[in-house]
Amino acid sequence: MLTSLRDEILRRNPGEPEFHQAVGEVLDSLTPVLAARPELAEAGLIERLAEPERQIIFRVPWQDDSGAVRVNRGFRVEFNSALGPYKGGLRFHPSLNLGIVKFLGFEQIFKNALTGLGIGGGKGGSDFDPHGRSDAEVMRFCQSFMTELHRHLGEYTDVPAGDIGVGGREIGYLFGQYRRITNRWEAGVLTGKGLGWGGSAVRTEATGYGNVLFTAEMLRKRGEELDGQQVVVSGSGNVAIYTVEKAQALGAHVLTVSDSQGYVVDEKGIDLALLKEIKEVERGRLSSYADRRGPSARYVTGGRVWDVPAEVALPSATQNELDTDDALTLVRNGVKAVSEGANMPTTPGAIRVLQEAGVAFGPGKAANAGGVATSALEMSQNAGRAAWPFDVVERELAGVMRSIHDTAWETAERYGRPGDYVTGANIAGFERVAEAMLAQGLI
Repeated sequence: MLTSLRDEILRRNPGEPEFHQAVGEVLDSLTPVLAARPELAEAGLIERLAEPERQIIFRVPWQDDSGAVRVNRGFRVEFNSALGPYKGGLRFHPSLNLGIVKFLGFEQIFKNALTGLGIGGGKGGSDFDPHGRSDAEVMRFCQSFMTELHRHLGEYTDVPAGDIGVGGREIGYLFGQYRRITNRWEAGVLTGKGLGWGGSAVRTEATGYGNVLFTAEMLRKRGEELDGQQVVVSGSGNVAIYTVEKAQALGAHVLTVSDSQGYVVDEKGIDLALLKEIKEVERGRLSSYADRRGPSARYVTGGRVWDVPAEVALPSATQNELDTDDALTLVRNGVKAVSEGANMPTTPGAIRVLQEAGVAFGPGKAANAGGVATSALEMSQNAGRAAWPFDVVERELAGVMRSIHDTAWETAERYGRPGDYVTGANIAGFERVAEAMLAQGLI
């Protein structure tokens, strides 16, 4: 059944390799649950899960600072709302296409289900590149983007957040245009807002913090602590920065960060203040880090960040950045745990290598769910006109991440795959969504 279903999904969605990969990984995990619970194999549940409820593609015209007209493409894929309003980020990156948005949205269904917070799955964005653009250009683009997208949004319908290329600046411009068009202060329509106007403490840090907390739980199951471990982190954006921050707070020695041109290795440990200055304030290139840090650091152009020996690896950049050869290198160097801060950064072959070597592997739909969990907490605060202090939100986030870890662990054990977080997360997310879909009928 699953083989023929996979073939049909490939046929119906040509030229979308990332989406094929995401669906394939979930299907590979479902055999034991479908055998044990045949009712979940019926009613076309998997076919419906793999088909978005709605796909929106639109033109985004805008003017650059020279007065030239530019045209980009906007996307929003509203994948599944069985558990609540669609929830998932907006990504602004020149590589974005429909297949990538669909893979992200499909992953989001299960990730959101694992949080237990009553949110459905969706994703969106544009092939617009904000890098090198002025604030005025970014504002004009965001206003044009929201002019179309606003008609599909609402706190009970679809609630976007940020993702790659969409931070506090972009969320501010998007929210302002939504408010302008609708004449409503609907704080719950976007998450990742500024703290002074409806945002939540810890939202900026949440994805990175959550992945580190999940990693710590995986190590604890093995009788170890993160304290004292050598860690390699990829990426140097929001997720990577706050992965470094939380790992250092728990006593880990973080050696690396990276960008599209290469990576920094700092034998003294990453200087977080310098990294934030370069990436968050100056919006500069990572290559300047080594020049300003001194002799303990070097910038390696090209190469693979996974070549640096470490006990824990936290891929936090983008999809398929850690391949089979990288996994073999990590295993040779004695890695104990790999946990995904980015969405699907590890290829299927690499996952097999890590699991066969006995490495604890945290899949993104479980390990990086802290971001969307804190977005849901922001929605709760907005609904109650409340603002919770940092320590309260951080405590809630820690509880959610422990619950996700334990759910994935216990589900894997229940279906005869102890320690397999991929199977545990996929089945647990699937069961929650499938049961809601069954209860609500054929829609």
